[in-house]
Amino acid sequence: MTARAMTPYRSQAAAGRESFWHLVHAEWTKFRTVRGWMIAMIVAVMAITAFVFLASNVSSSCSGSACPAQPTGPGGEPVQDAFYFAHQPLTGNGTITVQMTSLVGQVAVGPSQTVPGLQPWSKAGIIIKQNTSQGSAYAAMMTTGSHGVRMQWDYVNDTPGLTGSVSAASPRWLRLVRDGATITGYDSADGTHWTLAGTATLPGLTSTVQAGLFAAAPSNGNTATATGIFRHIGLSWTAARWTGTNVGGSGPNGVPQPGTLRQSAGTITVTGSGDITPLAGDGSVLSLQRALAGTPIGLIPLIVVGAMFITAEYRRGLIRVSLTASPRRGRLLAAKAVVIGAVSFVTGLFAAALAVAVGARILAGTGVPLWPVPALSLARMLVGTGALLAVAAVLALAVGTAARRSATAVAAAIVVIFVPYLLVLVPPLLPGHVGRGGFGGGGLSLVAREWLLRITPAAGFSVQQVVPQFSQVAGASYSPNWGYYPLAPWTGFAVECAWAAVALALAFYLLRRRDA
Repeated sequence: MTARAMTPYRSQAAAGRESFWHLVHAEWTKFRTVRGWMIAMIVAVMAITAFVFLASNVSSSCSGSACPAQPTGPGGEPVQDAFYFAHQPLTGNGTITVQMTSLVGQVAVGPSQTVPGLQPWSKAGIIIKQNTSQGSAYAAMMTTGSHGVRMQWDYVNDTPGLTGSVSAASPRWLRLVRDGATITGYDSADGTHWTLAGTATLPGLTSTVQAGLFAAAPSNGNTATATGIFRHIGLSWTAARWTGTNVGGSGPNGVPQPGTLRQSAGTITVTGSGDITPLAGDGSVLSLQRALAGTPIGLIPLIVVGAMFITAEYRRGLIRVSLTASPRRGRLLAAKAVVIGAVSFVTGLFAAALAVAVGARILAGTGVPLWPVPALSLARMLVGTGALLAVAAVLALAVGTAARRSATAVAAAIVVIFVPYLLVLVPPLLPGHVGRGGFGGGGLSLVAREWLLRITPAAGFSVQQVVPQFSQVAGASYSPNWGYYPLAPWTGFAVECAWAAVALALAFYLLRRRDA
């Protein structure tokens, strides 16, 4: 007798989009009927929100009974606004032009001893400012210790001009032109040929403002001063008497800021201390990003569930049933990815929104300056947190598909996704040297930590950053430990997505090649 040919099994499910979404529904039904997985989602939410109270355990320390109010700029951002200002009123439109022939400085090395020295961001130049109150709107043209000519306005804006240092042999000409609320800056090497440096619009600028000369030098731990020499001072309005003001009054310990104004034969010399910048770096400000410090902990249960979403079927032999019902193995993997990704996204978004809502109230009461977060940045941080967790769960699913065994898959997924971020957050765990901005003791250097945040899935955490980095802030260290990341938010998230895509491709290949 001739053996009867067997007809290979073919799924009777309708092909196309409808059958795929039926498969997604089936995978969702599997997921929600496993009580442990649903509990893991709740645990993730609790972990993220519970860390709000630990991460918000900060306070401001002041020598007096109460902390002085932190100045804020026109955009609500906390700022440093301390310098010496030689000024006179300007009503309406006007132009101020000067030649600078020198910028030198002094740095304190003891209670009553100073040595010559110029901080890289020491500055002197011309400025038009709303008034002498800290945090008021301004635009300035300046020479700096090591960064050439700059135009800066409203604390957060900075644009370069002529390069090189100023001296009598190589002077710098600076000009500011006011036209209503618009301030335009120019620089020149000879006072004849002018180059546009930048244009600033200062909304709400009143008719009468203060215009003049200024000098400032950031302390960086030791009191420093900067001295600028101004010649050929040209004012388009009727000149008045110069008034010298220490904007910001006293320093942090109540000691008056050093500042002087000297006039001699058409030359004005201004000496000042302080800085005109946003507060940034080294934990000097808080942000709502801190409320999401529990995200790495909340990620762990999602990694576990993501890996077990498929390894559990291998362990119980159910994978054969699933593949019989859906012979297209790639579609089965895709359906699982859609389900675990969607559930993790909703979980992360809800947890992030809850943590930020609670954290905003707690952080506001710490006394530490809180950086304002625009609506779009806040939305990106919340949605990005959900997406970060979703992609991590999908990556764990891919690892589980490749490993098949739950313990192996969970361990491998945690090593790939969680451990790099842990090494960034707690550098003393590894022996080594401390780089710039590092901790005391052994640990990864800042450069090593930044590379971990560039090339591993941990780069996805950059989607949570909402405090910008400012190159013009002297001595600021933008360390990952303070929530600063080396990649732009969506660029870092793209790195995590690339890892998930490669892992899914490998998982699909192995799923097709191997027996169930």
